Amino acid sequence: MAKPKPAHITNDRAQAAIASALRTLEAEGGGVDALAAALRDGLGSAFATAVDLIRSAQGRVIVTGMGKSGHVARKIASTLASTGTPAFFVHPGEASHGDLGMIANNDVILALSWSGETAELKNITDYSRRYGIKLIAMTAIPESALAQVADAVLVLPQAREACPHNLAPTTSSLMQLALGDALAIALLESHGFTAVDFGLLHPGGKLGTLLKAVRDLMHTGAAMPLSPLGTRMSEGILEMTAKGFGCVGITDPRGHLVGIITDGDLRRHMRENLLNARVDDVMTCEPKTVRPDQLLSKTLDILNVMKVTALFAVEAGKPVGIIHVHDLLRAGTA
Repeated sequence: MAKPKPAHITNDRAQAAIASALRTLEAEGGGVDALAAALRDGLGSAFATAVDLIRSAQGRVIVTGMGKSGHVARKIASTLASTGTPAFFVHPGEASHGDLGMIANNDVILALSWSGETAELKNITDYSRRYGIKLIAMTAIPESALAQVADAVLVLPQAREACPHNLAPTTSSLMQLALGDALAIALLESHGFTAVDFGLLHPGGKLGTLLKAVRDLMHTGAAMPLSPLGTRMSEGILEMTAKGFGCVGITDPRGHLVGIITDGDLRRHMRENLLNARVDDVMTCEPKTVRPDQLLSKTLDILNVMKVTALFAVEAGKPVGIIHVHDLLRAGTA
């Protein structure tokens, strides 16, 4: 039985949807542009103060907000935490019913409210003033109640919402999120937070795998296909075949890796007396290698660019392991 064909959207409806999407992106892009312009002006000084307050805090960043600002606050807290700045979200309503106890004197609070008049935030702001906890406000109204009690005020520029009624938080939410990302990245860079640090906080999924090091997957010891200089090609091919990596590394008397023979080298040197030749005559000298502490993401890039399937890991010139593209595939890096 033939499947029914899906109903096609009329051309007019399709064009209307695309036009609507473009208006939304243009409105939200305008908000981000206005935010960038503000950072080059007066907002820049307040932003630097906020970064200093967070950097000097001995505790964590408590991010809070209500409604759409609360959803954005959760994401900002998550981004801060994943980039080396300990942070978590506290719901303003729950804070009024005991969760204020989650906030310590050495923390710093980042409170989001577009209007700056969110009633649910009052108990948190009062608590911060009572115990001398530093408070950063992110609001569009510098004269608001929230801004008046804060130690630093990140004043967002006014911008029209993407909503045709200028009501649903869209552009404003994106601007809050963008400024939160800017804070997180500024702190990341000031801390010297590295990709290795990032990997320690992201051990799961494909991202976590890419942030592991070669040493986590490489084959070591007797599993490495190695032959010394002077070995006959018949023996070198047996070593290559037995280990199953499609290559054999060639070492000098000091144990340093000085060459490699791959399946491609065998094809290029195919002749009647190949088996009686020495590996020295067939090998590719100074092969590309990786470090054991090199990230898998970088290793995958090297494999792709060089169009090879395996790389030796080398320390002080000596091979300590070998990694194959199949190892990366099994680990879920691609």
